[in-house]
Amino acid sequence: MESLFRHLIMRRFKLGKTRLEAFSDGVIAIIITVMVLVMKVPHGDNFASLQPLISVFISYLLSFIFVGIYWINHHHLMHAVDHVNGPALWANMHLLFWLSLVPFATGWMGENHFHAIPVALYGVLLLMTGIAYSLLVYTLVKHHGKNSALAKIMGKDLKSNISLVAYALAIPLAFVNQLISMGLYVAVAAMWFLPDRRIESLPKS
Repeated sequence: MESLFRHLIMRRFKLGKTRLEAFSDGVIAIIITVMVLVMKVPHGDNFASLQPLISVFISYLLSFIFVGIYWINHHHLMHAVDHVNGPALWANMHLLFWLSLVPFATGWMGENHFHAIPVALYGVLLLMTGIAYSLLVYTLVKHHGKNSALAKIMGKDLKSNISLVAYALAIPLAFVNQLISMGLYVAVAAMWFLPDRRIESLPKS
């Protein structure tokens, strides 16, 4: 009886990660689909009619890369996770909330040709998304314990901290020169383009 009770308690606090992964994959796929709908088909039949869409396409391309980076790193993070708990589920929902706002920020920035306020808002969104991802990592590491494989490979994530600082700087700089802010966004995307090798080196669970 005691063994059964212990088993139920463990199941209460250790949930499978499969549904979290599947749900996250589905939400991210929808986000990318909604993003591409921002690019409305022009009425003209020549290259000149595509010119107004250049800024929209650049915004879409940048956001597509960012969402792709989060999907790849989320996938690799889940590869290192054995199980999740309630706080981890909410931390993941928190991340998906900010990611779900990417199509709005992308469309607004592109339609307004990278004006200061849309570019700054885009930075706020990237900052909040980065914080949400860091919170998800922290929650999972705390759940697995400081001696777990996940805790050991994550360590002090310097790259995440650099990204957050870059986003925080890009927000006020958007009111000085939008190109500087966009350059910081591109630099962060380039830094994260390759997935985390520490997690890739783990054996498959």
